[in-house]
Amino acid sequence: MGAVTPANALTAAVSPASTSPVSPAPPVTPASSSTARAINDRLALQLLQEEGPLTATQLKAKTGLSRPSVADLVERLAHAGLIEVVGESGEQRRGPNARLYGIVARRAHLAALDVRTDRATAVVTDLLGRPLAEAALPVDAVDEAVDVLEALAREAGADPLHTVVVGAPGLVAPGSGELRGTAGMPSWHRDLVAALGQRLPATVVVENETNLAALAEQRVGAARDLDSFVLLWLGADVGAAVVLDGRLRRGASGGAGEIGFLPVPGTDGLPSARDCGGGFHALAGREAVAALAAEHGFTGPVEEAVAGAAGTAFLEALAARLALGAAAVAAVLDPGCVVLAGELGRAGGDALAAAVAARLATLTPVSTEVRATALGGPAVLTGARLAAREAAQNTLFGP
Repeated sequence: MGAVTPANALTAAVSPASTSPVSPAPPVTPASSSTARAINDRLALQLLQEEGPLTATQLKAKTGLSRPSVADLVERLAHAGLIEVVGESGEQRRGPNARLYGIVARRAHLAALDVRTDRATAVVTDLLGRPLAEAALPVDAVDEAVDVLEALAREAGADPLHTVVVGAPGLVAPGSGELRGTAGMPSWHRDLVAALGQRLPATVVVENETNLAALAEQRVGAARDLDSFVLLWLGADVGAAVVLDGRLRRGASGGAGEIGFLPVPGTDGLPSARDCGGGFHALAGREAVAALAAEHGFTGPVEEAVAGAAGTAFLEALAARLALGAAAVAAVLDPGCVVLAGELGRAGGDALAAAVAARLATLTPVSTEVRATALGGPAVLTGARLAAREAAQNTLFGP
């Protein structure tokens, strides 16, 4: 059986060291201690992860180690089953010095799950996070959902799974990894997480869906050059993820970013502990945005309305609403940047981001850039894949 791992195990996944491109390291003095060898091994594995297959000569140049130390390192990692020869470099003469070494991607197989209120998707990957198979999971049928995931892993040649990361709405307690519901969250989410931990021999990690989207933006999206930002998720529900000084901030109970409950002007009342209807959600959730679009003569899917709203009064009205939430974020956290993500943030693109930025500048003296998501696909699933890769590699590659 596997175990559900606390969500704070993923904190390292959004640290600057693991998100910035690997730069040539200063020379490392070879030592006989196991600590020095472990540091050098991890540096080499990080280089192979970030830059792809490298020759021993390239590893020597990038690590600053001596040729004998690199030779020992390569032999040690190959013997441990972590790296292997994957080809030869075309830029060098043929022979031992031209061999390209890469991480053994089949060493472990992983799964990422994006679990929404009404649907769920799973993707199985190799150790490098490359997708091997993807499928929809049945909702409200927990045992059947686990059956489908197990079958997907077998069909992809990925049985057993090493690590599973689940992105779900709700509060994830930093200390225990417990998933607690918020408004509108069905109970089967918690049942699914428990069933995965009981039935699979994998490590199961649960994380808030918006936090995983922020990880994806920081690694491969709009926040790649930032140490601090807040991701504002705009979809059926509204949420936020807070990254400050390169680290994901969950808060004492995992509730950091529950911006849908934020009291704001323009609603019919106030939110409560069980209902965010009187909060920011009432202005920025999909239903509220669809109603606003209808008021301005837009019909059809709300994403299409937002996508086609550039230069219209509807876009300005929506931007004014979103700026209220962004202003609260800026006043309290001063993150320097807000990324508009989720289905509506993606639909609005640069036009919506620019309109929100202009409105925001009138509400706060705190300078805050606004960017549109740079991810065209499912951000939560992308973040779950990256988090699963990070968690598995931390286990296999050592500290």
